[in-house]
Amino acid sequence: MPDMTPRQPQFRSLYWTDTVLDLAELLATLNLTEPLYIVGGAVRDAFLQKPVKDLDLATPTQSISIGRQIANAANGDVFVLDDERSVARVLLDVTDPMTGEQSKLTLDIAAFRGADLEADLYGRDFTVNAMAVDLLGDLSLLIDPLNGEKDATQKVIRRCSPQAIEEDPIRALRAIRQSTQLGFKIEPQTVADMRIHGTKLIDTSMERIRDEFITLLALDRASIAIKVMDTLGYLSLILPQISELKDKPLPEPHVFTGWKQALVTVEKLLGLLVTISYRRDDSTAASFAYGMLAMQLDRFRTELNMHMDKSWANDRPHRALLVLGCLLHRVNDSINVTGEVAESLRLSNPEKKQLVAMVRYFEDSQSVDYKDPLAQHRFWYKADELGIDAILLGLADYLATYGNLLDQDAWLIQIERALMMLFAFYEQYDTVVNPPLLVNGNDLMETLDLTGGPIIGDMLTAIREGQVTGDISKPADAIATAKQYLADNA
Repeated sequence: MPDMTPRQPQFRSLYWTDTVLDLAELLATLNLTEPLYIVGGAVRDAFLQKPVKDLDLATPTQSISIGRQIANAANGDVFVLDDERSVARVLLDVTDPMTGEQSKLTLDIAAFRGADLEADLYGRDFTVNAMAVDLLGDLSLLIDPLNGEKDATQKVIRRCSPQAIEEDPIRALRAIRQSTQLGFKIEPQTVADMRIHGTKLIDTSMERIRDEFITLLALDRASIAIKVMDTLGYLSLILPQISELKDKPLPEPHVFTGWKQALVTVEKLLGLLVTISYRRDDSTAASFAYGMLAMQLDRFRTELNMHMDKSWANDRPHRALLVLGCLLHRVNDSINVTGEVAESLRLSNPEKKQLVAMVRYFEDSQSVDYKDPLAQHRFWYKADELGIDAILLGLADYLATYGNLLDQDAWLIQIERALMMLFAFYEQYDTVVNPPLLVNGNDLMETLDLTGGPIIGDMLTAIREGQVTGDISKPADAIATAKQYLADNA
């Protein structure tokens, strides 16, 4: 019989943040009538001495009621995520005691997946996620019927039951993600089950596939996870469009075939993102390629990190879109295919726009005449903020294109190009990127006695570009340019 008795961990103590300890104190004042357990990844992370940011909680039946009680007591917000399965989400405002920064603590409270806590834990995905702690009791004691502590100590991902992957094939993706994220290995029988049942993940909802896939792409070591997905045949199920890349030759100066180019582009992008991030250390910038990048782009480090910290619907990380762009940017008809992929993954329209734009403009970012304000303007005016990702993808693709044959002088020019383009966007927006027009369409129609039509847009473009070059500085100049344009195109 499995032992459900709470006990002291054998290998290390559990680490709980002050936020979790404060929550336990709050719950002690509510006089709850049902037990409440922390389950899943939060217990695993507490055992691994990692800060716990979100909590999954399990209780026999009154999950929604408990959620409302917690929200009321802590002045938080509560939402019913699934009334049929009794799942509630509570959002609490918390303050970091060290930095004073405000953030949200998410509590997902669900009824047991079965008759009791034991059934709930046995019904989970992997043993390292099948440990529990009594939130109303002693937080130092572990409930561990499946020996998740041992697997966590030995860095092993093991399915909870022989049916775990078959019952939910999405768990095959989750095994790859968590093994990559945690630096764990997947034990052989779990891998065998993944090979047999994992390909059935395509029969589940695309929304679930998307969420797990995007989370995987956002990992620091996403390239490793992508290679494992490819080996097991999952990647071609989710992105069948990339199959053409497998043996696709690329013209010189490319040193790799299409698929290898995509994978190396992902690796280079991840290195680039670390280089511009605040997690960079001396070893990160030790190579010539990243070292020069760090020196030049640090001027816009804050702006670039703010850009990368963006998230999309349901908190999908922005960096995942960039990685997805790396996988798609060398397929045939890449712009249309990228749009199709965005739709098949049920991405939002803004995500689709962002993804398509980086694929559309990344080659332009590698060749634009960065010393010419008009060329800079034409790039940014059509791309605007979307061009930032095109520049990042362009740099990663350039490094992948040349591999070990990278010419240092040519790379320095690419970095200078990126720097000057970013300078134009961040520091010359109103003069180079999108100068406020001195006249508008109504002004032109009234002054030139026109009724409208495409020519108005053409004249406004000529005026705007004249402002960029400095040939137009006042409304009279703009009208004169419009008259000349009209005469030349009559």
